[in-house]
Amino acid sequence: MLFRLLILVLLGLLSPASAAPAGPDSPALPLASTPQAAFPRPLAHYADAALPLRQRLELRARAEPFNAVASALFLGAILHTFLASGFARWGRHLQAHHRQKLRSLRAACPPGTPEPVSFGATLLHYLGEVEVVFMVWALPLLGAALYFYGWPEVRDFVGVDCDFREPLFVVAIMTISASRPVVRCAEHALALLAQRCGGGSPAAWWLSVLLLAPVLGSLITEPAAMTIAALLLARRFYSQQPGKVLSYATLGLLFVNISVGGVMTNFAAPPVLMVAAKWNWSTSYMLSHFGWRASLAIAGSTLLYFLLFRRQLRALPHRQPPELSPAADPALSHRHREHPIPLPVTLTHLAFLAWTVLTNHYPPLYLGGFLFFLGFLQATDHHQNPLQLRGPLLVGFFLAGLVIHGSCQGWWLEPVLASGLGKTSLLLSAAALTAFNDNALITFLASQVPDLSDSLKYALMAGAVAGGGLTVIANAPNPAGQGILSGYFGGQVSALALLLAALPPTAIVIGCFLIP
Repeated sequence: MLFRLLILVLLGLLSPASAAPAGPDSPALPLASTPQAAFPRPLAHYADAALPLRQRLELRARAEPFNAVASALFLGAILHTFLASGFARWGRHLQAHHRQKLRSLRAACPPGTPEPVSFGATLLHYLGEVEVVFMVWALPLLGAALYFYGWPEVRDFVGVDCDFREPLFVVAIMTISASRPVVRCAEHALALLAQRCGGGSPAAWWLSVLLLAPVLGSLITEPAAMTIAALLLARRFYSQQPGKVLSYATLGLLFVNISVGGVMTNFAAPPVLMVAAKWNWSTSYMLSHFGWRASLAIAGSTLLYFLLFRRQLRALPHRQPPELSPAADPALSHRHREHPIPLPVTLTHLAFLAWTVLTNHYPPLYLGGFLFFLGFLQATDHHQNPLQLRGPLLVGFFLAGLVIHGSCQGWWLEPVLASGLGKTSLLLSAAALTAFNDNALITFLASQVPDLSDSLKYALMAGAVAGGGLTVIANAPNPAGQGILSGYFGGQVSALALLLAALPPTAIVIGCFLIP
């Protein structure tokens, strides 16, 4: 029943009457290459279009038992995302117990003995990382494929049929975007706006970060924009100890704005990146269909919250932020943190960023450029921050897991999406479902369905990004923002408070995306 409910809720249902031919500004989809592996079976081979939905699903599950196994494991991965925080808490408890035990045994250990690692705590911490969930569950999925089809088919499925260009691109673009010259360039733009708006007061910084950082996310990627925005809000706003309601309102607004701000290009937001190549969405297409609506939503939501909390914002003391040190904030600080960066170094980083974006469909080109970028980092180390690869690798790992799982779900998605709701219902369904699953998962699953109309592709994407701020797991950059700011919420962000704070801006976003 739970699996059937997931099927019926997922993304809404496509009404044949709502399907429309592609418009002149919507280029045709490129032809897909012929799959090399024996699984998943091409949808056209089932020849069951005349049957009711339930019979079609039962027939496909009987014809290919692997279908049911793959979807059951996919459901297990989704349920795991809900339990990830519990695994993380359990891991911290075991780690604390392990350290307490070590303290009692330390006197008996010879000097210089390496400290033993708690395998159980490390494993639970790993299982508590939302970004690794789908790849963890990909292991039993590939094991099941090995049982049903054999090693050559599994090898061809992963090595040939699965397209990992987007996960690889995310790793490269996030790493370059998080480099010190690019981050400082973005910070200077935000600082200029804050000084112009209100002399660098906390209210001015609040406005500039929440208005400009999401838009910058379309250039430097959403995860990088989230990191910069959260760090600046921590220094310039949260350090002034705002009230609890204003703190949560700011966090909810930040998550929603970042989720929406990345849709102005076809490479910055994970839900867009996962489908842009398959749906042939260019940056000009994103700007014309999503860009102005996203800008209107960001401006409207931010100004609404500013008007609601203007007294509290203006009452915040205008104090200098605390000086940073590596011990206080390793993510932001560096031994040369305040040292000026030569203009040629910054321009070179921006050139690497532009090269990666321009060649995003050609991994040998952008990965080659990425290797040159790593060499340039070493050559200019005295102007750089320490290389941060953990975040980019985790996001890439997450998207790679989606590719493996999502490629095996078309057998039920295609008939489900061939019998139901229209554009508005699909948008609302996608927004609601995104609160419980990452929005990149929602869009990638939909991309497995052939012949989806342009209007429903738009509704699907609009709903997915609109709901990206409702929970921490709704959008890939949200955990990074929570990790930076959780200390200002007693170490734990309330899921209910975040949901309530994000609902008003989410409603504004939905309204803007429904504008004809």
